Amino acid sequence: MSNKPWLSQYPEEIPASIPYAPIPVQSYLAEAAAKYPEKTAIHFLGKEMKYKEVHEAALKLANYLKSLGIKKGDRVAIMLPNTPQSVISYYGILFAGGIVVQTNPLYMERELEYQMNDAGAKVIITMDILYPRVMKVKESTSLEHIVVTAIKDYLPFPRNVVYPFMQKRQYGIVVDVKHSGNNHLLKTILAETEASPIQLEFDFEEDLALLQYTGGTTGFPKGVMLTHKNLVSNASMCDAWLYKCRKGEEVILGILPFFHVYGMTAVMILAIMQGYKMVLLPKFDAETTLKTIQKQKPTLFPGAPTIYIGLLNHPKLKNYDLSSIESCISGSAPLPVEVQENFEKATNGKLVEGYGLTESSPVTHANFLWDKKRVKGSIGVPWPDTDSAILSMEDGKPLPPGEVGEIAVKGPQVMKGYWNRPEETEQILKDGWLLTGDLGYMDEDGYFYVVDRKKDMIIAGGFNIYPREIEEVLYEHESVQEAVVAGVPDAYRGETVKAYIVKKDGAALTEEELNAFARKHLAAYKVPRIYEFREELPKTAVGKILRRALVEEEKKKIKEA
Repeated sequence: MSNKPWLSQYPEEIPASIPYAPIPVQSYLAEAAAKYPEKTAIHFLGKEMKYKEVHEAALKLANYLKSLGIKKGDRVAIMLPNTPQSVISYYGILFAGGIVVQTNPLYMERELEYQMNDAGAKVIITMDILYPRVMKVKESTSLEHIVVTAIKDYLPFPRNVVYPFMQKRQYGIVVDVKHSGNNHLLKTILAETEASPIQLEFDFEEDLALLQYTGGTTGFPKGVMLTHKNLVSNASMCDAWLYKCRKGEEVILGILPFFHVYGMTAVMILAIMQGYKMVLLPKFDAETTLKTIQKQKPTLFPGAPTIYIGLLNHPKLKNYDLSSIESCISGSAPLPVEVQENFEKATNGKLVEGYGLTESSPVTHANFLWDKKRVKGSIGVPWPDTDSAILSMEDGKPLPPGEVGEIAVKGPQVMKGYWNRPEETEQILKDGWLLTGDLGYMDEDGYFYVVDRKKDMIIAGGFNIYPREIEEVLYEHESVQEAVVAGVPDAYRGETVKAYIVKKDGAALTEEELNAFARKHLAAYKVPRIYEFREELPKTAVGKILRRALVEEEKKKIKEA
């Protein structure tokens, strides 16, 4: 579809095409453990694990999962923040031949129940404080076993002793799960199971490694089927893009959650593939992150705009030494030019914007970090082995440079399809081309620009939020007659969630009441931040609510303010 004008922009160090070893994702952990057995693989809040320790733990878990009846192709869910356990679980599932189902720890019962049933997951690995939530849905899902772990299990002394008291103060509970029946403690599993090698045949191109759930404008989240080839190729492309990085030497900061595909590929898989040290943080806190950077001296820092903004706005920023940071690729949301420039001044490193989506494992485009021009406001150029084109919204044919249409991508990182949704797969995959739903254009040099989204998806703080799912919840409230949700501009989160509500006649519904209702059924980041009650909502002649008209109204208010 294109003549790939961007290849002429490539520095000589980046190849146009990369050979991919046809081995599954987990094989890279085995290779790293053999090559760097004593090297630190993970640093977590003061505790460190060597590559050989991570590998052994993953094999132990894999053998235990097999003893529970997990066979090749079975789905196993991970509901964990960024911890050593999340890495061990991911690779342990793959060693056992299972398919990982990444689950956001913020999910409430209805979201969790839907995902477990859709994926058909047999086992879930989760935190002790999340155990009660899982138990509430277990009987109404396909889940047979729950593997439980705790933050304190991987904390150094004396923090591991103090942590349960801090947990009780913060969450009001301490969950005590016994290793018996269908409940299993990861700590006990790793203490009592052999790290025996497991021999399984894998089809590099066809076998699934991951079901990564993503939403849509037409219904509930869909499971994106990502193969071993999808993930290995995208991490390999990332390595090629970071051509100045040294195998076995870099230190990568792991704040991006591994339950999102960007953090999983660009941090975890890349780090293990290249023998890097991962410095993990279970959640983003600006001061903790600044202290960690100063002490652990990471060289790579993949992130999202809100993370960089949070650090830049910290009142004590100048008190910390951030000079170790050399390379950052920002994803998940558009990167403001001002943020890019200020962060580069604060670190003396390079920060560039990238682009991708869950369906492409996720990265397809990025700006160059070194030696070549970086175009402000552009998402950069396609990665090696990746083709991209701008298609007409009218007839689907390729458009010339400068004309706006739908961005389409093609490459080895593009998903196999949606789990159990052949019709929706056909709508988005055309002859190997992935239709992104984003509108943009390409300039004469092959740099791409996003101008709008065809979809109504909201990106707030790096999280993908789908209005339809929130609207479904709001409509369940007995006092709501009509509801529409839209993303409105927000200086910090990029966008924030606003709900427009028409109350039923005579209803005395308040913002506080509706907000409390939403919080019972939605993860915190999906809950509307703003509510506006109206007598009526703008609609088309056939009664469809005009969401876009409301968004334009908000933009006009900001412009006139």
